[in-house]
Amino acid sequence: MKKILVLHTGGTIAMKEDSITGGVSPDVVNPLMAAEIAIPQEVELFVEDIFNVPSPHIMPEHMLRLKNRILKAIAQKFSGIVITHGTDTLEETAFFLDTTIGHLIPIVLTGAMRSSNELGSDGLYNFESAIRVASCPEARDKGVLVVMNDEIHSARYVTKTHTTNVATFRTPTLGPIGIVTKQRILFMQELLETEHLDTNLVEGLIPIVKAYAGMHGDLIETLAKSPLDGLVIEALGAGNLPPDTLPAIRLLIEKNVPVVLVSRCFNGIAEPVYEYEGGGKELQDLGIIFCNSINSQKARLKLLIATNNQLSTDRLIHFMQS
Repeated sequence: MKKILVLHTGGTIAMKEDSITGGVSPDVVNPLMAAEIAIPQEVELFVEDIFNVPSPHIMPEHMLRLKNRILKAIAQKFSGIVITHGTDTLEETAFFLDTTIGHLIPIVLTGAMRSSNELGSDGLYNFESAIRVASCPEARDKGVLVVMNDEIHSARYVTKTHTTNVATFRTPTLGPIGIVTKQRILFMQELLETEHLDTNLVEGLIPIVKAYAGMHGDLIETLAKSPLDGLVIEALGAGNLPPDTLPAIRLLIEKNVPVVLVSRCFNGIAEPVYEYEGGGKELQDLGIIFCNSINSQKARLKLLIATNNQLSTDRLIHFMQS
């Protein structure tokens, strides 16, 4: 038998719609705890309601608690992990676990866009699909996965793209790495190996700033007065900033605050291409780190993990760019 540990954390998949107000909120008892689902015959489920909170309430401390429980489960010889999670921050929890644990065991996150008693609720189906993926041999060495709406995505790149659509989770540029059919689990892409780094702390102040036309340095200057541990900037295009932001950025770099840059574009990567004032080449020469393949919320978590490991400058750059 394959032992699969299910960790329920809350979110829409564990909520109900009020028949009078139409509002959706957590139930006193997680409806998934008593749900009847079809699972593979060789699978034995062990279920824990580790916490029950809406996903906007998820903190790095919750992610750390999940990570530690999974490491314990590995020592207990579980074959795979399924985590049910609210969709708003699901990609961040998935990325944190992928970065700190990697491919030691199949870990699958899933959720729902419609609560348990809404018409067309997708929660139970996604839950069943996640169990099937976590228990299949092909899921080994794939890193942390997100399974929703018959698709399998890598935690490294997947993101929520629609506020209400059940097909909200998408992987920019690359697409899903696999699909769930009625009878099979099919993986169609292989990912390049990336560096993993464990952490036992998630302390630090690392905000995200989004660039826009006409942006000045006032906000960054204000942030520079705070005890920042890092800053993530969603830059324009391939990785460029309005020139008025540069003095404030120089101030941060002079204070040895790591500044990480990603693109605000949905597809593509950030790279130092342009040589004009505020262009990517100048930003890289200033000491800004280009994080070229993930979005800002994931770059923030990666920088948080790196900061709590007290990496040297060269090691930090390599980790953020890997």
